[in-house]
Amino acid sequence: MSQEKSTYAADTEIDTTLDELPDDETLDATVENLRANGFEVVVADSSTEALEAVQSQIPDGVSVMNGHSTTLEEIGFVEYLSEADHGWESLADEIWGIDDDAERQAARRQSQTADYFLGGINAIAQTGELVAADRSGSRIGAYPFAASNVVIVSGANKIVSTLSDALDRLESVAYPLENERAKEAYGVESEIAKQLIFRQELDEGRTTVVLVREQLGY
Repeated sequence: MSQEKSTYAADTEIDTTLDELPDDETLDATVENLRANGFEVVVADSSTEALEAVQSQIPDGVSVMNGHSTTLEEIGFVEYLSEADHGWESLADEIWGIDDDAERQAARRQSQTADYFLGGINAIAQTGELVAADRSGSRIGAYPFAASNVVIVSGANKIVSTLSDALDRLESVAYPLENERAKEAYGVESEIAKQLIFRQELDEGRTTVVLVREQLGY
């Protein structure tokens, strides 16, 4: 089932002013502020470059888990993790091979401590903060502490001016689109139940943001 934005955008009202690609000056300022806040940053010109950048971040022999991310699907990472010969331990494939519900849920919790946890983000403030939310917390739970390393991939369209704008983008762009996806994928409405403002990374080299100069994700 396609989960690209175009699948839902026609039937979803969003604030398009908070979903535009920034100019080079804004992108450069955002990168500078993210780095000042302790995040490693890689800028990719395309989805292909983004996938290559992600691949280069992850060494052989480590455990890898991803939270749900339309952006990771759009750059081809989800398919690559599941099907390619990459030398990593794919925790997602192990988890979804478990039949017992309680055992699978326990494995999902344990996967938050993966060597490398990958996911998306809902908004990036030009001032250097990241904003994300989940219904369950299965994605953002790993970001602050649990995972040894975090790689966040985002389209540059998620860059907005301020932290207040980033919180607005979560409500008026990301949530409406994710809600439509959730209703189709799971048969339930989504919720902004668990929210993260990632202001700084204090562990040097732990969290990398791959910024793509494309309209990606919600």
